[in-house]
Amino acid sequence: MQSGESVEAMKILIDADGCPVVNETVKIAVHHHLQCLILCDTSHHIQKDGAQTMMFDKGADSVDFALVSLLQKGDIVITQDYGLAAMCLAKRAIPIHQDGVVYTDENIEGLLMARHMAHKVRRGGGRLKGPAKRTQKQTDQFVECLEKMVENKSCGQ
Repeated sequence: MQSGESVEAMKILIDADGCPVVNETVKIAVHHHLQCLILCDTSHHIQKDGAQTMMFDKGADSVDFALVSLLQKGDIVITQDYGLAAMCLAKRAIPIHQDGVVYTDENIEGLLMARHMAHKVRRGGGRLKGPAKRTQKQTDQFVECLEKMVENKSCGQ
């Protein structure tokens, strides 16, 4: 680093539309004194003490593109969107799924391919089983992983 060059502190950004771990994420951010941004579209109004909410127009990926434009290397992003996770990886951020799975350069291609294949099945008139009901274990795994990430430890993924 050259003199006069500043390093932004790590922040946590939440793709909050449909995110079940907003409360847990904000709590961890507050505990670790990290900036936390909640990004959502105008159909969701999410306000939490300790976080800044940013609202964007409804529409194809408006929240996703806004989130990516705010990213700095090393920021943590909470999302269940594989496409957004891929964009975050390209910006050297650390995307984490709401179940505590860290998206990596090694696993994102397979996830995107599975999403593509599921889309093809649906487009062809097929039906796929939806996700199972969320469990407390999934939330606990997420919290454990996020805690490790903000402490600069590996999540074991």
